Amino acid sequence: MALPPGPRAPAVLNTVRFARRPLDVLRDWHARYGDVFTIRMLGFGTGVYVVDPDAIRELFTGDQSDLRAGEANSFMEPVLGPHSVLVLDGNEHLRQRKLLLPPFQGSRVAAFREVIRDVAEREIARWQPGSRFVLRERMRSVTFEVICRAVFGVTEPERVERLRTTLGAVIDSSPIFMVARAARVDLGPLSPGGRFVRRLRAADAALYEEIERRRGEPDLVERSDVLSLLLCARDDQDRGMTDEELRDELFTMLGAGHETTATGLAFAFELLLHNPPVLARLREELAAADDDSYLDAVVKESLRLRPVIDAAERTLTKPRAVAGWELPAGVKVYPGILLVQQREDLYPRAHEFRPERFLDEGAEPYSWLPFGGGIRRCIGAALAQAEMAEVLRVVVPAVQLRPLRARPDPVVLRGITLAPRHGVRVAVERAPRLGSVGHAVPVTHGT
Repeated sequence: MALPPGPRAPAVLNTVRFARRPLDVLRDWHARYGDVFTIRMLGFGTGVYVVDPDAIRELFTGDQSDLRAGEANSFMEPVLGPHSVLVLDGNEHLRQRKLLLPPFQGSRVAAFREVIRDVAEREIARWQPGSRFVLRERMRSVTFEVICRAVFGVTEPERVERLRTTLGAVIDSSPIFMVARAARVDLGPLSPGGRFVRRLRAADAALYEEIERRRGEPDLVERSDVLSLLLCARDDQDRGMTDEELRDELFTMLGAGHETTATGLAFAFELLLHNPPVLARLREELAAADDDSYLDAVVKESLRLRPVIDAAERTLTKPRAVAGWELPAGVKVYPGILLVQQREDLYPRAHEFRPERFLDEGAEPYSWLPFGGGIRRCIGAALAQAEMAEVLRVVVPAVQLRPLRARPDPVVLRGITLAPRHGVRVAVERAPRLGSVGHAVPVTHGT
């Protein structure tokens, strides 16, 4: 079967170009080859990018029997583990997803908002006027503590720090340890593979210790953190999750919900700082404190313009027609999140940061996809959006930041996610005062 046209360069060259300038490269390929094009990437093989919303709708909502997202994500198994919902397919995936969904819905997520605000307020209380830092790193600190408290149910500083040290060492390791088996070979204590194996063992030990500790808590059924809820969850056959399944899902929640949300927040702040009228309007709306619609629109527009993942991924297990092309089994299909969200026919003036577009009409179905779609849509989507909104709610009225670069950071590939190259470097021009109960006092004109 003939594949759609695409760049003829070797996979290694496509990969290097994509890693350095993913936005520009994807836009160039889309302009040159249209809504369906083939790319060859090092470590991922041959894939077909799809930028047609109707075709993506069919992929996400139609017959899933010949689509394997878990197989496409299998390169993450060495870190996430074989029971991670991201690497499973079929009935095993559905079972894990049903067990995982309840803690991330409705009132559960609403209850986490206070935790998020508390973590954010504690973070900005340390920001001093004149200090300079990389915003993405500060947001990583915030999102990690939110994961510890809301998901792991850990609040004691020493336990949080142990988890930060052991789990962070694995998360921050080079992605080559996931995609290349040879890199993980333990050739001794000084070898890269040996160091990685020991980091993974230390992280596993910390997670299993938390699981064992929680199983023994007398108030387990009254607790509201995700780990406690998962320990109490049962499937259709009244089976709970094993310690190994819990370990893999906890690592997945950390990997999928810590780094990505921190990056999303860094992008959101950068977009606001380089668009003063939008920032001013957000401050005004937050000061009114009677409607979150503009705050939510800022979050959605940021995720539209700067999604952290450029595409979803599916592997075909048998031939399938996609967007008018007969594709063979074994080919990966990439529903193009970033490119769909920047289509001019869906979002006029698509390259501008205009949150009001989500106030006026919202988004067409399958045109806003930062969390994927269908039965593989990110389970933590609601928590991620709540986290972004609550951090913005705390920081924007209380702190004045100045970007240290005249232009936004170039977007690059970090591991498998898109990120600002320099992490969004900022200076604190005005830090918050702390009220009598420790809460930040909003910045006002003339203060």
